[in-house]
Amino acid sequence: MGLTYSEAGVDIEKGDRFASFIGNIKSKAVSSSIGGFAGGIEIDTEKYKKPVLLSCTDGVGTKLLVAQKLNKFDTLGIDLVAMCVNDLIVCGASPMVFLDYIGCGKLDEDVLKEVIKGIVEGCEQSNCVLAGGETAEMPDMYPENEFDLAGFSVGIVEKSKMLPKLELVEKGDILFGLASTGVHSNGFSLARKCIDPNDTENMEKLLIPTKIYVQELEALLESDQIIAAAHITGGGLEGNIVRALPEGMKPELYWNWDIPEIFSTIQKNGNISNEEMHRVFNMGLGMVLVVKKENEESFTKFAKDRNIVTQKVGVVK
Repeated sequence: MGLTYSEAGVDIEKGDRFASFIGNIKSKAVSSSIGGFAGGIEIDTEKYKKPVLLSCTDGVGTKLLVAQKLNKFDTLGIDLVAMCVNDLIVCGASPMVFLDYIGCGKLDEDVLKEVIKGIVEGCEQSNCVLAGGETAEMPDMYPENEFDLAGFSVGIVEKSKMLPKLELVEKGDILFGLASTGVHSNGFSLARKCIDPNDTENMEKLLIPTKIYVQELEALLESDQIIAAAHITGGGLEGNIVRALPEGMKPELYWNWDIPEIFSTIQKNGNISNEEMHRVFNMGLGMVLVVKKENEESFTKFAKDRNIVTQKVGVVK
């Protein structure tokens, strides 16, 4: 007999078994279409007059290497979902569907099942559906124990509700922050070089999953007082906030919030300047919202009444 696909390094049966595992997960966040050629969900055409579909894609970067060092993979899927759905919700779009892509040298079912469990949890937290995905076993592209992740998500928003509303943003408008859970999924190429691989305590802090803000933002958006929002990813606070502001405007931050200790550890160990830390990391804020200055008091009350913790962290200049 000639050479087989299995001998070339690709196990079709294992791939089918993994797809079946995903399709059999009992969760409202997993589509019944898993295993087909495409997946999706119905759109409530009565809810939207002018619906706009927004889409985005992201990954978890070299946070994967931290997971591999700790042999802990159950939170990576949460990160993968978070990096996409947080980008959607700051545009006012509620996430609808999520898809994943896994490229690997050899399909390790035990590891990838943990990743998928995290993806499902992330979809549950963000009220969206895992509608499909792709797992590609490529032995000549990746070493046997290596893999990479990418996520894709689609959300929907009424056109009149889309953010940012640049025409409404003015000097003096208020910046409200929502706390991060730590480093989230950005800046790891730098952060990893500042934490000793044998420092398990701080390595585990690096692995804390990215916070998913969808439910909080959906609740706050009902106030109709948020005119812009920024998901703080690579590029730090100012670099991301300016993406949601009109040209010529920028944030003036008070730096009055609690900064998680992991950032101090990274800065001290790497002898990193304040400027570089602020340029790379979220520094304790994963989301920043822009509210009209005249609505500061009413928005603060609106958030407090819904048990959502926000803090005034700056103004628009």
